[in-house]
Amino acid sequence: MPNKLKITIGQHTDKGRKDINQDYYGVCTPAEPQLSSKGIAIALADGISSSDVGQVASQTAVSSFLQDYYCTSDAWSVMKSCQRVLMATNSWLYSQTMNSQHRYNKDRGYVCTFSALVIKSTTAHIFHLGDARVYRLRAETLEQLTTDHRVWVSPDKSYLSRALGVSPHIEFDYKAVPMLEGDIFLLATDGVYEHLTPQFTTATVRKYAHDIDMAARLLVDAAYAQGSTDNLSVQVVRIDALPEKNANDILQQLSDLPFPPILNARSNFDGYKIIREVHASSRSHVYLATDPETNTSIIIKTPSIDLQGDPAYLERFLLEEWIARRIDSPHVLKPCVQTRPRNFLYVAFEYVEGQTLRQWMLDHVKPDLETVRGIIEQIAKGLRAFHRMDMLHQDLRPENIIIDTTGTLKIIDFGSTRVAGLMEISTPIAQTELLGTEQYSAPEYYLGETGTSRSDMFSLAVITYQMLTGQLPYGTQVPKARTRAAQRDLRYDSLLNSRRDIPVWVDEALRKALHPLPQKRYEDISEFLFDLRLPNKAFLNKARTPLIERNPAAFWKGVSILLLIIIGVLLLRG
Repeated sequence: MPNKLKITIGQHTDKGRKDINQDYYGVCTPAEPQLSSKGIAIALADGISSSDVGQVASQTAVSSFLQDYYCTSDAWSVMKSCQRVLMATNSWLYSQTMNSQHRYNKDRGYVCTFSALVIKSTTAHIFHLGDARVYRLRAETLEQLTTDHRVWVSPDKSYLSRALGVSPHIEFDYKAVPMLEGDIFLLATDGVYEHLTPQFTTATVRKYAHDIDMAARLLVDAAYAQGSTDNLSVQVVRIDALPEKNANDILQQLSDLPFPPILNARSNFDGYKIIREVHASSRSHVYLATDPETNTSIIIKTPSIDLQGDPAYLERFLLEEWIARRIDSPHVLKPCVQTRPRNFLYVAFEYVEGQTLRQWMLDHVKPDLETVRGIIEQIAKGLRAFHRMDMLHQDLRPENIIIDTTGTLKIIDFGSTRVAGLMEISTPIAQTELLGTEQYSAPEYYLGETGTSRSDMFSLAVITYQMLTGQLPYGTQVPKARTRAAQRDLRYDSLLNSRRDIPVWVDEALRKALHPLPQKRYEDISEFLFDLRLPNKAFLNKARTPLIERNPAAFWKGVSILLLIIIGVLLLRG
């Protein structure tokens, strides 16, 4: 039977002579099939000493990497998966700094060094930013595999040239090295390696090869004894067993697997039993299936075979699973845990028994305000889960919201979701394509602008308005307004024209959330929700909007009719 990948890891950290420990490390050894498809991930981060939140940055970087890497599609290479994860993490750290008091002094913000080792099959993949180091000990040779990203201004003064969170864009070093059984890798922060000689490090690791936890502890203790004034962290990784030489031929990359055929009811597919087709379009096929192992119903989504030559489409299709795995909310559709190797390209999600919000709206024409509030508040919780992860859904519409049998709403379909920091669109054509649905997309998208959380809020407000009135706030004019001048001419149709039972201040809250200019909408969805429930003082004293503002066409028609009547009366008298 072929060998499986097996390692032994020892690690130790200490705050040293500092008040707090800003270092953070971790390791994740998954079970099959991810052990073969994704490998083992080891990561080490060091918060910069000038920052009071460096430890938050290092812990976030390591935790996010170890969690999010295993959420990426099995179709992606190690390089691509880690690149996506690190870009997203960097974007989040940078945004935290920019939204804090440290935005003008990033050296005090959410910044850290980062080094990671992903061991997959017979290859070690190394990712590196900053001045921690990764070494390989083979025989008696200790080889440094990373380059320090540090610029020395003088013999006693230097600064980091690269780190996570210091700028909106990152450039990390990547290296793939072949492994042999018995290889030992060391990850160490500068507080350790600057105070140890290669000879001492090699001798210590070799002497305690049977107890590498002790080896890691002794290296830290030795650096401290040599006068280190920094935090001290070491990870020692020994390669105990590797897969057979032909493992790469056996363990195919998912991206090399075939597209699934059109599936029929009662057919078996990758261990699942297909029940029926739920939805089909030119872009994908969705099926209801059961998993015999767990006796549960699931949803299987397969890509359209007609688009197998479109890399941008495949990128978005495979990104959906990662997005779903990163978000933990009862109001967002969850992916299924993959417990066996896949033989085709597809994604699997939980099955939610219920109906779409669109069907619910057809069954409940002009529902009461309190019912609408409850629905919108649930959708907003799901949206905010996206926004907390620096993601925009970008295609919020009634068809993409499911109401289950308990009345819980879930946001589905992540094909248009944008993840901050990722360049997931690969072609100029795809970049200019409007990914959302026209009548629910915010006006700024039609100007070619990048969306924000206020764009998702606009879509949420359109749904709110449509639930209350059965109509759209600007009719069909938003998709036609593709210049700033045209958008300035957009006129909000007050919902009071069709719902006299709705308070004026609710109408004003919707008017603000639906403003054509994003900067004039609410800053946060929570403000919009608050004003839907409680009267905003700014709206209370506001008189009912004049007809000339609510419906200019009706106003001028009325004026014209009145003038005609007056002229007619004058002519009769004459």
